[in-house]
Amino acid sequence: MSVLVRPSVLPAQLWAITMSTRATLVTMRDPDEGLDVDGLIVTGSRRDRVAEPFRPVVEAAIEEVQMRGDDCSLYIYGSVATGVAKPGTSDVDLLTIGVPTSDAAAMSTRLSVEFAGVCRAVEVATAYSPDYERDDDESYGNRVFLRHYCVHLVGPDVGSPLPSYPGDTLAARSFNGDLARHAQQWRESLTHGDDPLLGRKLARKVLLAVAGLVSRHDRCWTTDRATAAQRWAQIDTSTAPGLRTLQRWADGNGDPTADDVRQALDGIVATILSSFERSIGLWP
Repeated sequence: MSVLVRPSVLPAQLWAITMSTRATLVTMRDPDEGLDVDGLIVTGSRRDRVAEPFRPVVEAAIEEVQMRGDDCSLYIYGSVATGVAKPGTSDVDLLTIGVPTSDAAAMSTRLSVEFAGVCRAVEVATAYSPDYERDDDESYGNRVFLRHYCVHLVGPDVGSPLPSYPGDTLAARSFNGDLARHAQQWRESLTHGDDPLLGRKLARKVLLAVAGLVSRHDRCWTTDRATAAQRWAQIDTSTAPGLRTLQRWADGNGDPTADDVRQALDGIVATILSSFERSIGLWP
């Protein structure tokens, strides 16, 4: 049995704080996420935790992928995989390996319409085998995510041969070491003014990086944005106002303007990026 290691300085109730996944949708964090006694990542992602209302969605997705050949794989992750999703409001998050992006997009649209009464949307991400095979931070992060957060549904199981991974600096860097690249892309998007959801995307990515900072500082492991934002505001009190702003944006509260986003980039984002680079490191 795994024993979760969580920072003793956090009051227990913080680990039950709810967080937003999309817009105003609020779901509980994975209560089983953490580290075992050996420092390896554990999560609550399991197939038997898919609640009954979501099972028809999963079965329909399996049929869709099976029609595309025996070499295509399907996984489920997120709140449905951990059993904390709310019928009617939560998204069903799926990952395909080997399915063309256009097919995955069409699959997402069809299933979202068919199961509109069951879930908010069916999101289908795409990947290919080489995404897990390279010797770089990005592929390492893909392997960690597949092994610990994704539940195999059908097709070749790329994740089962993978070992359990430690929740360490390398894992934190592999998840969010691309933060500087994203910051540059966000600045370019501001110039073009072509992304009305830029503020929310920025907030969610930066808060995930904050979770990496908290994990390293407290020698724990979490990817929960809300918990991490509150904890890092305790560790570095100067970041508290900026983190509260990002949490509002991540929760879909407020409508950040281009000036708001630009101020965040020059302020809280730059601060978190500097801390992340100094204590965890960025991708080459």
